[in-house]
Amino acid sequence: MLVSIIYLLIVVLLLVSMWKVYEKAGRQGWEGIIPIYNLYVMLQIINRPWWWLLIMIFVPIANIIFSIIALKEFLEKFGKGIGFTIATIFFPFITFPMLAFGDDQFKNE
Repeated sequence: MLVSIIYLLIVVLLLVSMWKVYEKAGRQGWEGIIPIYNLYVMLQIINRPWWWLLIMIFVPIANIIFSIIALKEFLEKFGKGIGFTIATIFFPFITFPMLAFGDDQFKNE
């Protein structure tokens, strides 16, 4: 029971964080919490073609590589480097709230 409550709290924290991060990126918050659509929007934010989404969903091994590249480029828009990207891969429940509620600003450059 306790594990379920902790899991639920982490999921809610991630949903709220993704909402805020997408708002910081100039998008609607809800776009960050809809599965698959949030990846499509992320690709728009980092100026990558729509067909990357197909690779990220359907092509084994390449999906991991393309997802890491997309995440890295997305986080770079907030001034974050490779260290933050690696941390986000393993600990998104820590890094996304830091990004959402911290002072980091989105830079569309």
